[in-house]
Amino acid sequence: MREVLDRAIALASESFIASAGPGGQNVNKVATAVQLRLDIYALRLPPAVFARVRELAGSRMTLRGELVLTARSFRTQEANRADARKRLTELLEEAHNLPEKRAKSRLNRVGKEQRIKGKKLRGSVKAGRGKVNPD
Repeated sequence: MREVLDRAIALASESFIASAGPGGQNVNKVATAVQLRLDIYALRLPPAVFARVRELAGSRMTLRGELVLTARSFRTQEANRADARKRLTELLEEAHNLPEKRAKSRLNRVGKEQRIKGKKLRGSVKAGRGKVNPD
């Protein structure tokens, strides 16, 4: 796991772009936002982990398999760079964690009967809401 994270940070390319937000006139002069790009295919992740990365990344993943993270919360390049790297490692760590299997709940006979009874009652309430016949 640690070697995957190290390889990801080594393979990621960083570019600095103009940032909106705090910084006053400084934001107009200095490119403080960091855009981190990582080719996920280059990491050679197992298929299950790759699928979870894709799911977690959502719109941050391009069609070519690049993960694009933009960090612009801070006023300095260093802080934004650290934030982008931290977010990348968190995303990869979360993708490596297997989701817990859901234990199927078991209902006994009395519980089933109560559930059906409640459904019937609710259905009769809803059936009474229909159009009224003038008969």
